[in-house]
Amino acid sequence: MSPVKTAPAELTAGDAALRTQYLTEVLALLYPRPCRTDGTAGPLVTEYLVVPNAHRPRLLVPTLSPAVAAAAVRRYAEPQSRMARLKRDAVVAAVRTRATGLLFRDRIRVTGPVSAGIDGYLSDALRRDLAVSIHIGPARANRKPVLQLLSPDGDTFAFGKIGTGPLTRSLVKAETAALIALANSGLRKLTVPRVLHAGQWRNMQVLVQSALPVWLPRAPLTQRRLTAAMLDIAGCCGHTTGPLTGSGYWHELKSRLAAVADRPEGAGLAAAVDVLAAHSGETTLRYGAWHGDWAPWNMANLADTLLVWDWERFATGVPLGFDAIHHELQKRIQSTGDARAAVEATVHRADELLAPFGVAPVAREITALLYLVDLAVRYLTDKQAEAGARLGVLGTWLLPVLIRRVEEL
Repeated sequence: MSPVKTAPAELTAGDAALRTQYLTEVLALLYPRPCRTDGTAGPLVTEYLVVPNAHRPRLLVPTLSPAVAAAAVRRYAEPQSRMARLKRDAVVAAVRTRATGLLFRDRIRVTGPVSAGIDGYLSDALRRDLAVSIHIGPARANRKPVLQLLSPDGDTFAFGKIGTGPLTRSLVKAETAALIALANSGLRKLTVPRVLHAGQWRNMQVLVQSALPVWLPRAPLTQRRLTAAMLDIAGCCGHTTGPLTGSGYWHELKSRLAAVADRPEGAGLAAAVDVLAAHSGETTLRYGAWHGDWAPWNMANLADTLLVWDWERFATGVPLGFDAIHHELQKRIQSTGDARAAVEATVHRADELLAPFGVAPVAREITALLYLVDLAVRYLTDKQAEAGARLGVLGTWLLPVLIRRVEEL
């Protein structure tokens, strides 16, 4: 077996160009005709400040109210450094005092009937006045418009997700179902958003969920608290036990793998899965639920609870401990930027990471390798490389480690 290193033409485009292109697409979706965003005169629906600018858009801030604009920036994201906090605070001060012309020059005026745009739809659906701030994320196959919903006095009360294509519509539906299920699951170690509205608008899937108070003071997160929350999720829908190749998880994974068999990377993955089956097919595993994307940026630890969001990948019947492996890998990629080394280090820590989940020593490396297969199949199914995702080309980081580890079993 050998890893495949291929990159589509889309990866030659820079992040800034992809963001600018996406900004145009988002505006056309959220404000379709007869709305206009090209400066055409007409009744004003809203006006957005483009932060930091139209060539590198990250955030669209509604400017019609200083209080709303300041809140939109302040609660856009949690700065990861003192310098980032200073920059964020400078923008907040600028929009609050209407001094944005000194820092930002790009604005987008939306004109037309209010009822035709996303603002009007959400206001009617939620039966309240609101303003919308729009997040413009990096290129990914699962990228979708994410909306911060604010009250007229600047309170962030909800976040919305809009599924615009086949993949993102399915993910928004999946997150809606997950949040509804979790609301009745008796979780005690973490807090998840509530569904405020779910529906369809102009052939797009809409989910509005309550805003978790991520802006409150953070508390240090201990490994014990994180593991307890992951165990809470793992058991929220019950457990099953059985040999790997006889499990529902295995058959579902094989089905997903067959769907990407025509991809160059698919052959390498299929060969790795065959080796896993031959080596460990009779290994008994326990299966439960997992968040599916439990990464440092999808949670916030407060003094009295752990807030966790982005549940679109939630699933049941997976090997216990997948969340722990995923979190470790994402944390390492975030801190070092070396994805291949992060995979190596994560698999090396499988014993330590999986012991609290009751995974037998003989099954720990197999569980970590199964997770890598699962993640690789997800990337291929979603066509992350074609979308220009930074880690979309699996042959440059994940596949080499997975294949070598499997061959060494």
